[in-house]
Amino acid sequence: MDLSVKYLGLNLKSPIVVGSSGLNNSIENLKKIEKSGAGAVVLKSIFEEEIYNEYESIINEELKNDAPNIGYLDYYDFKIKEDNIKDYLKLLEDAKSNISIPVIASINCVCDYEWSFFAKKIQEAGADALEVNLFILPSDFSKGCEEIEERYFELVKKIKENLNIPVSIKISYYFSNLAAFVKRLSETGIDGIVAFNRFFHPDFDIDKFTIIPSNVLSHPSDLAISLRWTSILSGRLGCDLIASTGVHDGEAVVKQLLAGADAVQTVSTLYKNGIEYISVMINDLKAWMEKHNFEKIDDFKGKMSQVNSPNPAEYERVQFMKYFGHNKYDLD
Repeated sequence: MDLSVKYLGLNLKSPIVVGSSGLNNSIENLKKIEKSGAGAVVLKSIFEEEIYNEYESIINEELKNDAPNIGYLDYYDFKIKEDNIKDYLKLLEDAKSNISIPVIASINCVCDYEWSFFAKKIQEAGADALEVNLFILPSDFSKGCEEIEERYFELVKKIKENLNIPVSIKISYYFSNLAAFVKRLSETGIDGIVAFNRFFHPDFDIDKFTIIPSNVLSHPSDLAISLRWTSILSGRLGCDLIASTGVHDGEAVVKQLLAGADAVQTVSTLYKNGIEYISVMINDLKAWMEKHNFEKIDDFKGKMSQVNSPNPAEYERVQFMKYFGHNKYDLD
């Protein structure tokens, strides 16, 4: 049975891609990921905040000491960035030396400062592709949606200018017209879109009056959003499409492939069940394919996408008409 797929121009032995997380920060884990059957792996993201916040803490400490001349802090700016980049590139080089599946580097950012330079360093270190995780929370009351969206295109342009390796953009669904935005983004020359990234969800500690994280890991129910949009976007973009968020088992992988995803990212279920759970998901995929007499992924990929649906309107229904009309679901 042939589970191979093509994503970002790369040949993957299976459609399961392990998304960016702390799990992917050691060679030991990367070897387990490959052995368990993943088609590719996205390294742990390097966050622009990791560099800038570290630099800011040093500045604040020096200012406490009433330093008469803080011009030398430019050295810290350079040194911190250099060390962070050096560590990340070392992980990338070691990964390429120890595993044979494609290794995709990852940058998590919201601005375009010096990331085009760093992206080039990633290419030189041997990354098979680069995933750029972009999310600009639309919380600025002074900016219109067009202005926020243009920031995405500006950053993509700068990163693509000096790169030859494939680039994918991981985005959210917080756009006023998601379909039109994603289509336009797919036509900028990027190679793939990842739908969707997972956010920090704030909660309140009502005794300590502090903000705390909630729902750090995804839940199987989170699949619904990415499944709908994968179905709607599939076959209509100028680049590859990989589905992410809520993929916790082999059945979810099947659903996203039926929706038209070129590959499927998973993370949270590996935290819950261990890296080796990838092999269980793959076996479930194989069993389902065998049950329905499919020999390869292309035999059924996109079979249930909107463009192939006899009733496309089902994908766009947003109100509960069928269910809440019955007494069983009568909320009144």
